[in-house]
Amino acid sequence: MILDLKAEALRKTVDPASLGFKTTAEIEPREGIIGQRRAVSALQFGLAIQDGGFNIYVAGPPGIGKMTAVQAFVHEIARSRPRPDDWCYVYNFDDPYRPKTCRLPAGRGIELMQDMQALIEQVRNEVPRAFESEDFVSKRDEIVKQVDKARSEVIEQLNQEVAKSGFAMEGTRFGIILIPVLGGRPLSDEEFRDLPEAARKDLEQKRDALQERLKSTMRRARDLARLAQKSMRDLNERAALYIVGGLIDDLSDKYKDLPDVRSYLQAVQKDIVQHIEAFRDESAGGETAGGVGPLFLTPRSRELPYRKYRVNVVVDNSKQEGAPVVVELSPSFVNLIGRVEKETEFGALYTDFTMIRGGSLHRANGGFLVVPADDLLHDPMAWDGLKRVLRAGEIQIEELADRLGLITAKSLRPNPIPRDLKVILVGRSIYYHILHAYDETFPELFKVKADFDTSMPRNEEGVRELLGFLRTFCGKEKICPLDPPAAAKLIEHASRLAEDQEKVSTHLGILADVVREAHFWARRDQAPMIGVAHVRKAIDERVYRSTLIQEKIQEMIARGALLISTEGAVAGQVNGLSVLSLGEISFGKPSRITASAAAGREGVVDIEREVELGGPVHSKGVLILNGYLAQQYAQDEPLTLAARLVFEQTYEEVEGDSASAAELFALLSALSGLPIRQGIAVTGSVNQRGELQAIGGVNEKIEGFFDVCRAVGLTGEQGVLIPASNAPNLMLREDVVDAVSGGRFHVWTAQTIDEGIELLTGTPAGERLPEGGFREGTVNDRVDRTLGRFAESMRRMAEGEEGLEPART
Repeated sequence: MILDLKAEALRKTVDPASLGFKTTAEIEPREGIIGQRRAVSALQFGLAIQDGGFNIYVAGPPGIGKMTAVQAFVHEIARSRPRPDDWCYVYNFDDPYRPKTCRLPAGRGIELMQDMQALIEQVRNEVPRAFESEDFVSKRDEIVKQVDKARSEVIEQLNQEVAKSGFAMEGTRFGIILIPVLGGRPLSDEEFRDLPEAARKDLEQKRDALQERLKSTMRRARDLARLAQKSMRDLNERAALYIVGGLIDDLSDKYKDLPDVRSYLQAVQKDIVQHIEAFRDESAGGETAGGVGPLFLTPRSRELPYRKYRVNVVVDNSKQEGAPVVVELSPSFVNLIGRVEKETEFGALYTDFTMIRGGSLHRANGGFLVVPADDLLHDPMAWDGLKRVLRAGEIQIEELADRLGLITAKSLRPNPIPRDLKVILVGRSIYYHILHAYDETFPELFKVKADFDTSMPRNEEGVRELLGFLRTFCGKEKICPLDPPAAAKLIEHASRLAEDQEKVSTHLGILADVVREAHFWARRDQAPMIGVAHVRKAIDERVYRSTLIQEKIQEMIARGALLISTEGAVAGQVNGLSVLSLGEISFGKPSRITASAAAGREGVVDIEREVELGGPVHSKGVLILNGYLAQQYAQDEPLTLAARLVFEQTYEEVEGDSASAAELFALLSALSGLPIRQGIAVTGSVNQRGELQAIGGVNEKIEGFFDVCRAVGLTGEQGVLIPASNAPNLMLREDVVDAVSGGRFHVWTAQTIDEGIELLTGTPAGERLPEGGFREGTVNDRVDRTLGRFAESMRRMAEGEEGLEPART
């Protein structure tokens, strides 16, 4: 039955006295996520389970506070988790292109880095002094003296043998040669050829013998040189080991509980001893490393021989309390995975393990990584890189160009770090469903979905949670507390946002903005707390800033540019209601819907659909009208109808089925000839059985028509007809409620088309009689008779066409 709703049913108010406080400052603060039991349960499970693949996708509409709530929730859990270890990269003395990882307890990574810096600095200071000491110099000179003496003895012995054989030795660019001597004077080539053949052959035999002796002697001299080099090297190594060994032993004792560090220190000691010359003469070491003279050495070139002894701390948890929580708001491939930086010198690119930089995955290792899904999916390489890390169980730093298959210069490929973290993606529900449907790895990697609801029950517990949130928010933002009427008004506004009298919205960001604006107006009034007037002012100002277009539309209606009738009655014409969403504001807009009907076979034709201005849902609603007409009026004979429906003066796409009831009312009016009251606007969808169905935006639609009626003048006969199932969604503005309370405006509810058409035409709808047909004079009877005349007309037309004789030629 038709109900003319009372003012009390149009807005569920809150009694400020029932709240039980003088200001919100008295309320116990509420921490954590409110009104999201399902999401909290999923988060608790997903964060607690350690098995692979149980990463979390937090789903919900934007602006609901998912990211803020998740961060607060995860931070709370992370405080009770242990601090993860530090991770460092160190030089790989076996393969410099594969830097090694080193894992240390939290805080000891920086400690190792500082210890190695101090070690190298001390070695650089001690080695030159040690190699210039009297003891070292004397031992070095003794080795040189012994070698020189042995070499001199060998050469002297050879000289005696050569002289005894009548030859002399002479050094040339190509080595030592033997020259025959006669009478104490070397023979020239001509003099040698002038000798008797017997003397010449004798000298040649002696020279051949001496050549073998010369080779043996030179071999012995080289052996002595090598022996000298080995002795000097052994001396250098003993001196270096004397300096370095003690320092390394001290560090090895300090890190005796870390086998990887001890192994690294032993490798450092071996390398320093083998390359001690770099510490003896730094300019020489720099010249060798840089390939240029000492005058042209850059600071990098001077330090280059010693960079390999540094420790690159890529993850430092020394100041971390509990497990890390990293929120990556710019989740590019490089920011997630890390990178290997490069430096330029003399036009060339250089890199080494000290320029490895970790990404957010490294910083979050051992804890939690929170990533906005929208930003992540904008970078396909980042999404691919994240999945690869989760599947492989390790974080591998690599060049992005390598992933793209581009030709790149030779670079480092650091050893991977084991992955031990939980990834939490935060995004829209649509992204979750798309990924679940089209990315086969997504269900394996993100097995937990935490769904954030847009509303929570408006019961005692829900109101208490909402007030606790307001108390916490005001405390954190240093905002004035709210008095009970202001808090009550904010609860009512939360119900309006939820479009439900029994729920409040969980779009806490919007509520927080209202409180911020109310605080501004309270400060301007120098009020000690936020009152109901400040909350109402904040809400009204937010609406006013965004309603320019709405006011322009209402002005056009009031001036007659847009044809909307709010008085009188017209057949085949009704005021429908739609909602326009422009940014943060949505408002109702009335539209004139007209219908025309004639005999034909086309059925109900939607003009919007014919010109491609009707969306699929709107077209579906129009097609349902055919089903309703067939069931209601075509039980005895075929439906013969050619009807046209159109939204007048509408030039944008029409979508949705909330106007299908209004279209059916216009069509029934056109068929019955009964005029429809123009002071009543209609919204609601309809099914084939003629039942009215709930629609969205009911508050905005009612208020939109109310504003138009108020602009042209309220008569007390105007109002809006809505489906009965939409009554719980009513949270109308207070001026609309006041108008209804004063009898100047009405909101009616109906459950069926028959109930609605009675209100609109003032004529009974009429039920089908047992013998068929409808009670005479009712709406349905008039429609049925009209359709019967259409059918008879089409039948006569068909018989006339059959009776025509073929034309003769």
